[in-house]
Amino acid sequence: MIDKDVYGPWAVVAGGSEGVGARFAHRLADAGINLVLIARKAGPLERTAAEVRAKGVEVRTLLLDLLDPGAVRTIRAATDGLEVGLLIFNAGANTYGHEFIGGELDRFQGVIDLNITSQLALAHHFGTLMKERGRGGILLVGSLAGYLGQARLSIYSAVKAFSRVFAEGLWLELAPHHVHVLELVLGVTRTPAMERAGLRMDLPGLDVADPDDVAREGLEHLADGPLWVAGGNLATAEKRAAVRDRARLVHGAHEASRRLLPGE
Repeated sequence: MIDKDVYGPWAVVAGGSEGVGARFAHRLADAGINLVLIARKAGPLERTAAEVRAKGVEVRTLLLDLLDPGAVRTIRAATDGLEVGLLIFNAGANTYGHEFIGGELDRFQGVIDLNITSQLALAHHFGTLMKERGRGGILLVGSLAGYLGQARLSIYSAVKAFSRVFAEGLWLELAPHHVHVLELVLGVTRTPAMERAGLRMDLPGLDVADPDDVAREGLEHLADGPLWVAGGNLATAEKRAAVRDRARLVHGAHEASRRLLPGE
């Protein structure tokens, strides 16, 4: 179980209403850590908050979109009086899947701002406080998509690659101050968002992770940074990271992704 003396008494979970984020909330509540849950959808957010509040911890909710100009300012105002020992950034969705040429630049910018700009702002704010305190943890939820480019996912793949490399540098910087940094790399995971997208998660040979297993792995390996590949996907990540024969790898990943999509 995660140590609340290291990662408590409060944790902030961005994207904490359903799927992996909700399972993080439950596991942190089981460890006695109070929670600030941030999400865009009121129903799932309040439902998860009520469930974890019943476990005896204090829970605060922030209903907001991280793309709103004042979102980070709102989060800081809501947490300035709290001792936050853990930041989990689980809000990095692909909000716009489209071929780059012919796509809308402002929509691509939204993917960048959510996955990079907001993540950097929160990591900078809470990381500064953790460094001063001499303890804490930052967990960034990444994706196998960040290991190679994919058609219609070029921007999403790129921002996830950024997150992974950023986490490695931040891990080096904060390690002397006893602040743990982990990039938790996810493969296909059975979340409500994936199901709403209509992804075919019953394909033969496809490894589909359970959200609670992913959350467990992330928290168990928070001190084992800078990187942990969840859901038995280590071999896939290592294969995708190969330097040689990138054209073949990119084509293969593209075909695998295409089969996941409805109507393909």
